[in-house]
Amino acid sequence: MSEGSSKEPQKTPMVYICGECHNENEIRPRDPIRCRECGYRIMYKKRTKKLVVFDAR
Repeated sequence: MSEGSSKEPQKTPMVYICGECHNENEIRPRDPIRCRECGYRIMYKKRTKKLVVFDAR
């Protein structure tokens, strides 16, 4: 097999907002959940700008 094609999807970082200093942090899977600026450990996921539609019946 070639090295360029792998079965695993790309691990893109998610953007989280610190609960203390409100700084945006990119956290990848397996990274510690900790703010890079102040060290606070409560992080909030940033809202998505993608349109989300629910089917109400």
